[in-house]
Amino acid sequence: MKRAVELIRVSTESQAAEDKASIPAQRAINRRTATAYALTIVKSIEISDVSGTAVLMAPEIKELVMLMENPDIHAVVTREFSRLMRPENFSDYALLQAFADSNTLLYLPEGPIDFASKTGRLLGTIRAAIAGMERSDIFERTWSAKEVKRREGGFPAGRNCLPYGVDYDGKWSYTPDAEKVKEAFRLILAGESSYSVVSRNLGLEPHRIRRILHNPIYTGWRVIDQKRDPSPAGKYPTRNGRQGSRRKIKRAPEEVIRVKVLEPIVSEADFSHVQRILEVKKQQAWRYIEGFQHRFTYNGFLICECGARIYTANRGGDYYLCKDRCGARYMRRDRLDPYLDQTFARKLTSPAFLRERLVTARKHSSPADRDRLGEQMQRLTGKRQRVLDSYFEGVISAEERDSRLATIQRDLKIASEMLERQKPQRFDVDRLAGIFRAFRSFDELQRDQKRRLLNAIMPAIEVKDYFVKGISIGICERRSCVASPGTDRIYLPLRLAA
Repeated sequence: MKRAVELIRVSTESQAAEDKASIPAQRAINRRTATAYALTIVKSIEISDVSGTAVLMAPEIKELVMLMENPDIHAVVTREFSRLMRPENFSDYALLQAFADSNTLLYLPEGPIDFASKTGRLLGTIRAAIAGMERSDIFERTWSAKEVKRREGGFPAGRNCLPYGVDYDGKWSYTPDAEKVKEAFRLILAGESSYSVVSRNLGLEPHRIRRILHNPIYTGWRVIDQKRDPSPAGKYPTRNGRQGSRRKIKRAPEEVIRVKVLEPIVSEADFSHVQRILEVKKQQAWRYIEGFQHRFTYNGFLICECGARIYTANRGGDYYLCKDRCGARYMRRDRLDPYLDQTFARKLTSPAFLRERLVTARKHSSPADRDRLGEQMQRLTGKRQRVLDSYFEGVISAEERDSRLATIQRDLKIASEMLERQKPQRFDVDRLAGIFRAFRSFDELQRDQKRRLLNAIMPAIEVKDYFVKGISIGICERRSCVASPGTDRIYLPLRLAA
């Protein structure tokens, strides 16, 4: 008799409980199949809490593949194809290749499948696709039923998902813990905005306080503005392929559910007021607290040669560094800030220096280059639309969409900045000298005074490794106006090294 391995799989731990019949039923059917085809079951592999879409991650399946490589093992016996797998993407079919490579047959009650044969490859692929489609149908039916219940004001999830102080047993109600909810809102309205202080007063964890204060259900309204990502990329199984969850994503406006389920214990006016308080608290991080000593003058005005923003960091000292970590060195604040101060105070206030830079800028402004950059931006825009079309058609996942769009957006930004530099420079030296006249004593001003002057021209200073390549500034028609993104801009190639 041929030697075989028995495979039994249930998707959840509850299905593996002793009072459930799933595992005994699978074992009984497998024994009948083995008897019918003269097979001797020498090993039984049981898998629980593993979805058919995550079997390749389970150590039990890895053990099965190793056993199949043994020449003494001729077959695998299981109740139905879906016990082996329910593929959600094409990489899942690697398990079928393991059968073909080891010449192992899969025995089902209706007969064997030889994946090494032409007929077996075709039949096995079809059976796998059907199993995957069945899983998709089950998911969609379950989701639709739950969605209907949500819109009717019901609660289709487990009790552990209920908001704090709220109960649901066919109808919504408050528990005695709702008094702590009212006290949390009262403390915030009384001026206490610290989650830690509120949590100590109420004996709750700070993260729970945060969720309580942001949940509108205490005003009587259940608002559902998120959902689980239904795409294959949205699922993340836990260790060893055990059942996990799906990532949450924002619902489209037409999908948002808002239904009245309770009488309020917090008025909508008080709830809105608390949200405004918490939003202000969020904005007032440590760097915005009154009395905090700001040290960086040019944060927000620097860009790297690669096109990424340069931001600030403390690494045993104050540094500027490229956000995309393109390989540019960290630049010390106490070296770069004084050098840029001197550049604004001495060089950019010199008519001779400005005249030289304007001549250089005009030499590098080529109609052919402008046309080339314009065509490049059109291609990138079309590429962006094709990525979005692929996502809407279900060809790519949301994660892949975001990754591709981020790359395209970066290329668009670089091309746009290069095109901006190629524009004919129609500003004369006298006008530029008038704009920079206010910077004559720039290096002697306080940081706040410097920032006010910089905000007036909104400079984008291109710098890498202490080498200042150029500066783009906004030009306003009125002397008193502040430059905005739509303001005319001029690019000056500086080519200065600190």
